[in-house]
Amino acid sequence: MSTLKKSYLNISNLHGLANILTDATINVTDLVEDMNKKIVHSPFLIPTPLQHLITGISGIVYNNVRFVTKLVGYGLEKTLTQLNPKFPIGIRISFEKKENILATLNGVIGDYLDKNNNPLAIPMQLRHQNKTIPLNIDGINKVYSKTNGKILLMVHGLCMNDMQWNHNNHNHGELLARELNLTPVYLHYNGGLHISTNGQNLNIILEELIKVWPVPVEELIIVAHSMGGLISRSAFHYGKKEKNTWTKYLKKMVFLGSPHHGTPLERVGNYIDLLFKTIHYVKPFARLAKMRSSGITDLRFGNLVEEDWKGIDRFEKHPDKRVHIALPENVNCYTIAATTGKKGDNLKAKIVGDGLVQLQSALGQHKNVNKKLHFKESNTYIVYENNHMDLLSNMKIYNKIKTWLLE
Repeated sequence: MSTLKKSYLNISNLHGLANILTDATINVTDLVEDMNKKIVHSPFLIPTPLQHLITGISGIVYNNVRFVTKLVGYGLEKTLTQLNPKFPIGIRISFEKKENILATLNGVIGDYLDKNNNPLAIPMQLRHQNKTIPLNIDGINKVYSKTNGKILLMVHGLCMNDMQWNHNNHNHGELLARELNLTPVYLHYNGGLHISTNGQNLNIILEELIKVWPVPVEELIIVAHSMGGLISRSAFHYGKKEKNTWTKYLKKMVFLGSPHHGTPLERVGNYIDLLFKTIHYVKPFARLAKMRSSGITDLRFGNLVEEDWKGIDRFEKHPDKRVHIALPENVNCYTIAATTGKKGDNLKAKIVGDGLVQLQSALGQHKNVNKKLHFKESNTYIVYENNHMDLLSNMKIYNKIKTWLLE
């Protein structure tokens, strides 16, 4: 994939940034006002009329800041919506850098962007070589010079995009497609949405893709990295539930460092959130911990379906209440886990894993036997002295995937 293409930021990008800055200014004002109240009304001081006078005066100031911010934001909103959203604003940035920034932003606050119809929210789409694949025969034929009935779907991880499969000048998808005569398709999605939401959307898109594919579909193969594996499993669950056609063509799924049972980093984030709320002077900062997206909080345990999070405060501490979703039946499922530790260093392998995902989670293992994912021993592979991103470019991993797909 070419990474040399340059593009200009446009009115739509400016519009999205303006909305974020407006909300951020208001939220920071709320935070500062709350912090001011915590300091003035300390639990260690006896309440006095002076304290109420101070917070009353400061409250007027903060309300004025919010009013002016909203007024300016409204003015920008009205102005920008009247302009051509694709009109360039003169700031040039590489296409790859722009896409990477958007992917990270969507991973962290993508649910907020989607809820507020922010132009920076990434819509789920299928892509190939930086081009969106229209879900019609003519559109597909314009994107590909040639297609066949064997589709390889590549699903990226959190805060990433389809171009980042190209890592250290290697792309698992492109090389597999070339050597095994497959047609590569790359999913691009908003990682900040609930995994179940992305799963439902992927289910819809794949059903449509199968219907409009230019030649008869023979098989579908999914290779997924990190969160992408959970979204793929979620999509299959919903597809099977709706008896959708695409699930009949799915033959193999390969997971690369997918946190099937969650990741400790999100659990740490939850504990920090709880800690903030218990200490008087830092309570206002608890709202910062709640900025992380639905997609991120789903990674605490590895939520796949709506039932896993509906009716639950995702920022509160709670036990793992997930509905157990087994590996797809009649689909050969493979998993690859990485650890930064050396072979034989079992303690580091278990605790640290690949730096983001622990070994047991990537292997589908769980202390509760009812939650365990039953990968065949021959369908599991562990790489040592590799981190989460090394999974995308390690040639031993590529060769293992290739071997599995040739079976």
